[in-house]
Amino acid sequence: MSFQLVLFGGTGDLAWRKILPALFQAYRHNTLPKGGRILGVSRDVLSDDAFRNLIGERFQNIEGEKRPTQEEFSEFAKLLHYQSCDLSSSLDYALLKNRLGEHVSDVCVMYLATAPQLFTTICENLGAQSLNSDSTRIVLEKPLGQDLKSNQEINATVKRFFQEWQIFRIDHYLGKPSVQNLFALRFGNSLFEPIWRRESVSSIQITLAEEIGIESRGPFYERTGALRDMIQNHALQLLCAIAMEPPINAHADAIRDEKLKVLRSLKPWTAKSLKHDLVRAQYRDGSVSGSAVKAYTQEDGVSKDSKTETFVALKTEVNNWRWAGVPFFIRTGKRLAQQDARIVINFRQTPHPIFQTPLGSANRLTIHLQPKDGMALHLFAQGPSQNTTKPAHHTQRTPLGPMLSPVQLNLDFEQRFGADRVGAYERLLLDALAGRLNLFVRSDEQEAAWSWVEPIIDDWQSGASPLYTYASGSWGPIESKEMIEHSGHHWDDDKQT
Repeated sequence: MSFQLVLFGGTGDLAWRKILPALFQAYRHNTLPKGGRILGVSRDVLSDDAFRNLIGERFQNIEGEKRPTQEEFSEFAKLLHYQSCDLSSSLDYALLKNRLGEHVSDVCVMYLATAPQLFTTICENLGAQSLNSDSTRIVLEKPLGQDLKSNQEINATVKRFFQEWQIFRIDHYLGKPSVQNLFALRFGNSLFEPIWRRESVSSIQITLAEEIGIESRGPFYERTGALRDMIQNHALQLLCAIAMEPPINAHADAIRDEKLKVLRSLKPWTAKSLKHDLVRAQYRDGSVSGSAVKAYTQEDGVSKDSKTETFVALKTEVNNWRWAGVPFFIRTGKRLAQQDARIVINFRQTPHPIFQTPLGSANRLTIHLQPKDGMALHLFAQGPSQNTTKPAHHTQRTPLGPMLSPVQLNLDFEQRFGADRVGAYERLLLDALAGRLNLFVRSDEQEAAWSWVEPIIDDWQSGASPLYTYASGSWGPIESKEMIEHSGHHWDDDKQT
């Protein structure tokens, strides 16, 4: 299959940090279809060779084995081409059309790695130049809009020129190997299905923690914040993967139908829950990994009196028969103690204990997303020094047996699959080229997610809820810890200070 991949925002941060390295890894793994061409598009005036040199220089920032050798990049660079384009100029789209006509391809993927406010302009101009044929697919980066209304407006414009099966709304968390194995764990094995429900699960936690701050994205983050950047998309998609019912088959719409049911079952926000089950905060100065860092309001491009949140913690529930009454806790933030993305399924304690276990402990399944990539099942076992108990007395109450020790069954995907593992963007880009929609988000999913977070947006814009602060390098504000403990739970491996 021959292809053309047109990368709008081709000289931008996302292009060289994520998309082009992922395409290179696919090329290295020999999974990128032959006869392809990658066309970078941006306002900068560059020749093909200048674009290749620019990407080559930036690829030197890639660490470890993923960095290409000089010989590898020389071969990969033959796929790279460049077209200067003012995204608001119809004349420039005519030039782009001519450039695309130079290369015959079976599939043309338009990847919009630009600000979402440009999506409608790009689609309108692609349509005006008839660059929206049945062989064209369009990839849309998140966040798709700032609220429900803007999301609907963008989707309505895109759908004027592309059909739903041509639209690939990307959420790179869905491409992570651990998330793929979450689906495999649930729907490819019979072991967990009987206990994957309210009768056996006491709570579920999703943590998406980052050590880094906003880096050079001050103006973007001021418009976005942690709620739009992480909760509305990544966190809710992970929640859907955990809570959804088994689809009738592995087809894209069957999977997305079940995710939509979860989003529509989320407990609606009320004035009371907005006050008690939701915490927003902003990082102040502190120390991360031994280095002093500045507060969010001191970052470039950020207002000195900014009210933008860099941390969110919340509690919600899925109101259906499988999950009714089980709290789902989500937290995400910048400048936290460490990079750590994980899902924790906490199981209920045994109904009648005959052994001693550490106070408040129970079985749990931890799904590590990053930087570690794997799963750990936390159990209890009796060690060799714990094989005796005191003689039982003939009383009405039999004493508990020996103290059990926590043990883990670990699956490390890095060790198990090694070089065969495919990164999130690599997987999703190959799926877009092949036309597989399973790991992409449908428009009604996005609208349901925006509908659920909109009361939070309205509440914060009204100033009704406080904006707390937390020291950089901590696990967030103390109010986050208080919120979850008020519900009778605690953050897994909580190290808040």
